Amino acid sequence: MTVAAKDADSDDGTADAAAVGQGRHASGRTVTWSRGPLLLWASRNAGWLGPVLVALFAGALRFVSLGHPHDFVFDETYYPKDAWSLLKQAYEGTWPDSANKQILAHPQHIPLGSAAEFIAHPPLGKWVISIGEAVFGLSPFGWRFMTALLGTACVLMVSRIGRRLFGSTLLGCTAGLLLACDGLSLVLSRVSLLDGVLTFWVLAAFGCLLIDRDKSRERLAAGLGRGWRPWRIAAGVALGCACATKWNGAYFVAGFGLLTVLWDAGARRRYGDRRPYTTMLLRDAVPALGALVVLPAVLYVASWTGWFTSGGGWDRHWAAGGGLGPTLRSWWHYQAQMWDFNTTLTTPHTYQSNPWSWLVMARPVSMYWHTVNFGQHGCTASGGCTQDILALGTPLLWWTACAALLYALWRWAFRRDWRFGAILCAVAFGWLPWLDYQDRTVFSFYMVVIAPYLCLAVAGMAGAILGPARATVQRRRVGAVCAGVLVLAIMGCFAYFYPIYTAEQISMTAWRARMWWTTWI
Repeated sequence: MTVAAKDADSDDGTADAAAVGQGRHASGRTVTWSRGPLLLWASRNAGWLGPVLVALFAGALRFVSLGHPHDFVFDETYYPKDAWSLLKQAYEGTWPDSANKQILAHPQHIPLGSAAEFIAHPPLGKWVISIGEAVFGLSPFGWRFMTALLGTACVLMVSRIGRRLFGSTLLGCTAGLLLACDGLSLVLSRVSLLDGVLTFWVLAAFGCLLIDRDKSRERLAAGLGRGWRPWRIAAGVALGCACATKWNGAYFVAGFGLLTVLWDAGARRRYGDRRPYTTMLLRDAVPALGALVVLPAVLYVASWTGWFTSGGGWDRHWAAGGGLGPTLRSWWHYQAQMWDFNTTLTTPHTYQSNPWSWLVMARPVSMYWHTVNFGQHGCTASGGCTQDILALGTPLLWWTACAALLYALWRWAFRRDWRFGAILCAVAFGWLPWLDYQDRTVFSFYMVVIAPYLCLAVAGMAGAILGPARATVQRRRVGAVCAGVLVLAIMGCFAYFYPIYTAEQISMTAWRARMWWTTWI
């Protein structure tokens, strides 16, 4: 069991039951039974075997028929072409209005222009997308490959993070399974948008900081001091990559930076420091600033290497003259233009929504819509058929997550449970900043970045339902049934909505049956 589990309360079912192969007789004496080599190996490697199996399940959901639909889905009309342009000329070039048709045609024609195009987001996310295009070409499968891969990796990370947080492989795998069955996460893993890439980097940073917390406390407990902290540096790298994918990654720089220094102060207090906050400011704050602020800033600038070296990017020669000075002024001018665009965009959109409504998925985004008439392409419904991709979080999961966040708030505020405080921190810095943009054109799928933490919150609440390890057998059985029914109900809800996450052809009647709220249409 990790330090994370040891220094948290254990009355919420977050400790695994007795080791496999051992139990108790009705008389109370310990009994053992023999195990075969395969079961022995599985029990010893359950901490990785369980998460890997959950990730394989998630991967199957994300990669099966990944090239369908053979079309540009929603903002795929921008990012895959930008990624291809970066791959070919290191900056984003221009495309004619007919580019989409020419790219999807057979034989394919790729009409990339050399003139620079203004782009509102940093380049790293598009560089990531371009890896799939470099291997599989400029095709729907190629430009979706990396988001599907990173979406699968997120499920693996959540399973391992949940195990570390709760000291339970079962609850860790439950969190991963919930993320695998979240409709919003599935959709953003199967389309080539930047938000899925951002989610990966932010979650990687969160996981690295958890490991850093455990490792640094182990050193303090052994009287060795903080020492070298490579996991916090790794978190800084991940946060820098997040900022270089989309600017809202900067919110997590602030949130996770605050979180880790508070953990440092708490660790010093736990291990005998009478002035933990003073010591933290003197010894921990500056290294944290370097790892989680300076390093991400350096990486953000480095992500623009193609723009600096190619000479052809947008406003590359805005400032007259040669040398580093004019180049940096031109780059800063470009950043100012991006800032203006991202903070003042108010163009009305059919699927824009108020951030206050995002947690309950009041207004999801339809990213793809195609109708099929009766008798065509296998449609046997008299009312016609449709193929839809709706960026809708699995309703039962997200509505349960609202209750789980209230439970997490109670655990953190009244039980001082740092684990739920960490979850709340990630949710707060992924959602609350958007509340300030009431007039800007914003969309509910931005919430995909907090989906992993909602799943962790629900898994934590499921652990409470399950009951503490010291509870009676009857209490644990009832808790297991209730928690199991909840998870199965969420999976069933996901299966019901699966056709409208993956553009599966269904009848219009079946589609209308899934439009539970009029705002989903």
